[in-house]
Amino acid sequence: MFVDEVDIQVAAGDGGNGCVSFRREKHVPRGGPNGGDGGRGGSVILRASPHCNTLVNYRFHPEFRAKRGSHGQGSNRTGRAGHNLVLEVPPGTLIHSRDDDRLRKVADLVAVGQEVRVAAGGRGGRGNQHFATSTNRAPRRVETGQPGEARALRLQLKLLADAGLVGYPNVGKSTLVRRLSAARPKVANYPFTTLNPHLGVVRLDDERSFVLADVPGLIEGAHDGHGLGHRFLRHLERTKVLVHVIDVSPASGRDPVADFATIRNELTRFPVELSGDAGSAPSLAGRPQLAAANKMDVLGDPERLASLERRLAADSIPLFPISAVTGEGIRPLQEAIWAAVAAGTDSPDHAERE
Repeated sequence: MFVDEVDIQVAAGDGGNGCVSFRREKHVPRGGPNGGDGGRGGSVILRASPHCNTLVNYRFHPEFRAKRGSHGQGSNRTGRAGHNLVLEVPPGTLIHSRDDDRLRKVADLVAVGQEVRVAAGGRGGRGNQHFATSTNRAPRRVETGQPGEARALRLQLKLLADAGLVGYPNVGKSTLVRRLSAARPKVANYPFTTLNPHLGVVRLDDERSFVLADVPGLIEGAHDGHGLGHRFLRHLERTKVLVHVIDVSPASGRDPVADFATIRNELTRFPVELSGDAGSAPSLAGRPQLAAANKMDVLGDPERLASLERRLAADSIPLFPISAVTGEGIRPLQEAIWAAVAAGTDSPDHAERE
């Protein structure tokens, strides 16, 4: 099951209480207080792990609590600190706090091993050894441990991909991913075959490769929730280039130019929030874009391709006629995507966002 958004509750451990104790050894007439401090409570830490690719583990287990610290003991013995609770999440997870019913960005874990403390453990209380004075040689005063921090969090997964495929349902995006990579998304001759995003690694040679994302198809009105809506477009927010996959065959019953215009409109309406701050990244419609005219093996009327070429030329978007089924035109498309990804990686804007 692919789960890309969950709400969880986390609570750090409470600190242990300080101890009231006095030295009672024989031949030590004035032993004094020796109560130890309480141990610190465990913290809750979220860590990006390569062994996770979905948030499904948190769908049915949304509450987590770290261990509390042990109480202090005599002979100046400090209580044992509570163990930290480490929760593993997929790389690309965006963490928001839901305190006061308002979302505030906490962290964006994009690198494997990157971690953030989302709830701090409570400090242990001081034992009576700390309260001895010249006028109070036998204090019975101690501190109780501080409570651990508790927070409500929302985790959102945004896949880490270099390039992303967008287009209407059943235009051949999943077939293209299967052709370009070893990924095996479901392929069938009906709309909305793809219900969840898929990633595939496209390898041009031993030194060049990129990650390609396939998201469920869009239709007109997706921003209003039509079809599957456009909530899956968040998985394209980290991409450097978008590839429009357009069905130019007459079997679709649609105009390729109108299809392109509709998808561009949906990309424009999608609110981008890459790093949690408004305006931190260009909109999806403003990303570098390529277009693949798919199903050339059943084109029929050449004017359908010619009209699409004229429309894309007006926006300076390169068009690559391909057939994901037969492999026609695949290599030039691969090279163009790689060149766009490499250019995006080297750009100052991309370096600043990273």
